Amino acid sequence: MSALLEARGLGRVLPGDPPVTLVREANLVIEPGSFTTIVGPSGCGKSSLLYLLSLIDRPTSGELLLEGREVSRLSGDERAQIRLMKFGFVFQFHFLLPEFTALENVLIPIRRLGSLGEVEARERAMHLLDRVGLAEKHGKTPDRLSGGERQRVAIARALANDPVLILGDEPTGNLDSQNSARVVEDLRHLAHEEGRAVVCVTHDPGIAELADVRVDMLDGRIENILDRRGGAAAAP
Repeated sequence: MSALLEARGLGRVLPGDPPVTLVREANLVIEPGSFTTIVGPSGCGKSSLLYLLSLIDRPTSGELLLEGREVSRLSGDERAQIRLMKFGFVFQFHFLLPEFTALENVLIPIRRLGSLGEVEARERAMHLLDRVGLAEKHGKTPDRLSGGERQRVAIARALANDPVLILGDEPTGNLDSQNSARVVEDLRHLAHEEGRAVVCVTHDPGIAELADVRVDMLDGRIENILDRRGGAAAAP
C-alpha cells in the first residue's frame, strides 16, 4: 500500500545555548486505513513528532511527504489550508468553544473551508453528530455535556471536512475507562472501516496494544516500530 504520509529524517531543534533537540532523524510511513500510536516516557518527543507530522510545527531537517508531495517547506498559509482540508485533530482537552452549541462547534471548520452552502453544511454537521451518537444533543453547549460526549463532539468536528488523516494527542487522557474505550473504538472504526489513517500519541497502554502500528520513542528518537499487521518489529 502506498504511503499517505512519510517522514524522512525528520528533525526539530530549538535554537539556544545549548540547542534543544526535540526530534531526531525520524523515519516513519503512515498508510491509509492504519491505526498508529506513538508511545514513550514523558518528554521523549511524542507530541513534538505529532506536531511535525500535522504541519503545525516546521522541521529543521528532513522531509515530510503527503501523498508523495513535500509539504513541510510550504508557507504557513499553505500548510494551514492542508490542515483544514486533509487533517482532523482530537486533543486531550476537546477545545470546544464554550459559547457555541455542539452543532455550531462542528460547523466551524466546515464554514472555514467554505465548500458547502449553509443548508448543506448544517446537514453534514448533524450527520456527523448522529454518527457519534449525539444528534439529540446538538443544541447543548459543552458545559451541558459529559466529558465523553464533549470528546465525541470533538471527533465529529475532526471529521467535518472529510479528512484523510486523524491526529490525536492523548485523546483519552481526560476520560474514564468506559468513555476511553468508546473513543478508541471510534478511532479504530475510522481507520479500519473508513480507510482513514489515524495517528495518536498516548500514555495509555491499552490504546497502544490495540494499534496496528506502535512507534516507540526515547530521547527524541524513534527507537522501534512494531507493525502488528505483519507481526514483526522493525528498526526505524
